[in-house]
Amino acid sequence: MGKFASGRFSMKNPDKYVGGRTPLYRSSWEFAFMKFCDESPSISKWASESIKIPYRHPFTGQYTIYIPDFFIAYVDKNGKPHAEVIEIKPENQTLVEKAKGRMNQGQLIVNKAKWQSAQAWCKNKGLRFRIVNEKDLFHQGKRR
Repeated sequence: MGKFASGRFSMKNPDKYVGGRTPLYRSSWEFAFMKFCDESPSISKWASESIKIPYRHPFTGQYTIYIPDFFIAYVDKNGKPHAEVIEIKPENQTLVEKAKGRMNQGQLIVNKAKWQSAQAWCKNKGLRFRIVNEKDLFHQGKRR
């Protein structure tokens, strides 16, 4: 996943970024998504780790906070505005059939609890929640 790539993102279009601090990327995938948000003419606003969603941890039963990776506001090809909450995750932490080993399977259970809460939270706010994986980010050199 590019675990070792991290740092502060240098924006070309800081007016599009919603937030008081320079965004931090924790993987090369997050860096690639930040670059896309910053440079895409269809994205009008974006934020990194700006939303806090309560969820119940499936192993401890305690309520805790989930912070999705991104919020984006954009206009589609038909001129219709959209707003989404985005989580960047490797496919092996998003699909049961791809989750090999106890660590990935445990992470998948926790992720599903977070995402269920995020979907309900987003629906309540009129937003879409979407999980983006490596296939979405890097499918044959084309971006969606």
